Amino acid sequence: MPADYLPPVYQALRTRYPAVLEAWDRVAAATHSAGPLTPREAHLVQLGIAIGARSPGGVRSHARRALAEGIEADALLQAALLALTTSGITATTAAFGWIQEVLKEAEAGT
Repeated sequence: MPADYLPPVYQALRTRYPAVLEAWDRVAAATHSAGPLTPREAHLVQLGIAIGARSPGGVRSHARRALAEGIEADALLQAALLALTTSGITATTAAFGWIQEVLKEAEAGT
């Protein structure tokens, strides 16, 4: 995934501690290949976890990654909606808004 969408603070962390972030990348790759989930399923699971954690950066990041992998916008919005019964209306509404921001960015090409 290209790093151009990453927030400046993350890019600064990666620049200052490249060995640590490279190790992090290896852990991420290992977790994705550790079981039978497809990349699509894994991205949606990670999005759901970020929604449940009420992490604006995590939701936006995983929504961007999912879009880059070809996961359709409606699936991302449904992931937010599914949070309603487990994380509540506040988390659902927030995630819906964060995902919509990512979708607007993608439409605008930014």
